[in-house]
Amino acid sequence: MSDFRIERDTMGEMKVPVTALYGASTARAVDNFPVAFEPIPAAVIQAFGHLKAACAKANLELGRLDAARAAAIIAASEEIAAGDHGEHFPVDIYQTGSGTSTNMNANEVITNLANKALGFALGSKGSEGAVHPNDHVNMGQSSNDTFPTAMHIAGAQVIAERLIPALEKLTRDLEGKAKEWDHIVKIGRTHLMDATPIRVGQVFGGYAAQARYSVTRAGRALARLLENMPIGGTAVGTGINTHPDFAAKVCASLTKRLGLEFKEAANHPEAQAAKDSFVEAHGELKAIAVALSKIANDIRLLGSGPRCSIFELSLPATQPGSSIMPGKVNPVIAESLIQVACRVIGNDAVVTTAGLGGVGSLFELNVAMPVMIDAFMESIRLLANGAEVFTDKLLVGLEVNEERCKELIDQSLMMVTSLAPEVGYETAAKMAKDAFKSGKTIRQLCLDNKVLPPEHLAELLDPMSMTKPS
Repeated sequence: MSDFRIERDTMGEMKVPVTALYGASTARAVDNFPVAFEPIPAAVIQAFGHLKAACAKANLELGRLDAARAAAIIAASEEIAAGDHGEHFPVDIYQTGSGTSTNMNANEVITNLANKALGFALGSKGSEGAVHPNDHVNMGQSSNDTFPTAMHIAGAQVIAERLIPALEKLTRDLEGKAKEWDHIVKIGRTHLMDATPIRVGQVFGGYAAQARYSVTRAGRALARLLENMPIGGTAVGTGINTHPDFAAKVCASLTKRLGLEFKEAANHPEAQAAKDSFVEAHGELKAIAVALSKIANDIRLLGSGPRCSIFELSLPATQPGSSIMPGKVNPVIAESLIQVACRVIGNDAVVTTAGLGGVGSLFELNVAMPVMIDAFMESIRLLANGAEVFTDKLLVGLEVNEERCKELIDQSLMMVTSLAPEVGYETAAKMAKDAFKSGKTIRQLCLDNKVLPPEHLAELLDPMSMTKPS
């Protein structure tokens, strides 16, 4: 038996693997784009499943598609939406910029699955009573509105189901530590130099606020994707060859299916010609990455040591840190999250340039959508996974070294700050310099020189009192 079957599209015949669920258009795209050998993200393919099911349902309700074909298309689309048949979506990321090849890949796979259920053999799209990829699965649609709509569905779904929960989990852990450690005082640092005392709870309260703002930012990114659905615009945003009520019905169906409130674009030419909503949404993801990097970087530095650096925090030991230095343990979980931030910030450049007029968006269509959604989905996945790993493998086992915090506070020359209102700024500055030269603490220098009565000095140099307005 041959390993191939012959299928035909509008450009002629193509060899298609005999067991493949796709057809000639997909085979042609596989042949045309051997670039990254990485297919479109699975979440986008699953989004196509949801979208094609919603479109078939809308066309059935509008009297444009017969019941038998509609039922077969919907059932086949459900399988794609569930994540089945992923191996039959081989088209490279770096394909036609409109995503036409992936749309046709979805149309062909759904067609063959539907026809199989109707009793037809693979490749029977031209048979009487069979489903056709363009005439039926793609009815009232264009790649120019389906691919960006699938982008919206995939991005919104993964933000809602993965990113926001991961960030909320991170926030809860940091908020808990802020409360638990609010009685512990440590030395503050600005410009990497000693500053005045601050409570560990205040430090982690700051991190918790960054995490909470990150949840808000993820919510804003989600809102941008839900409100501007391109479906119904077809070729150039005018809606040619589709029913006026088609887009509203598709959005309503998607809302019911996924529990997210999708809204038809207020202006279809804008929704197809520009991808500003994705540029804006990824800007929120970039801000989240910056926040997570700040938190991870601070914690790894506060845990540096254990003997020759700060070591105010003890990070969980997760793996050996060196192949040559026995017993060395490194802040690998924090480093992992920092690298996630690097990648997301880089992806922001991809999304931005893909959205630029003359690069991606030009006239009535953006032609850099596949690379845009690949970068976008990677950012969501990395941020969600990175935040969850950071919470589970670092924050849960993180401890404060209270004695080390006390030791460093006593040594800090910036304890002199609380004396400035009593002795004046310039005198306090001289005291700090004298203490540094003599190797004394500010407290000892003041006691030796009888600067203030001991009781008043103790009150002024109380570290806890220095963490509040006074």
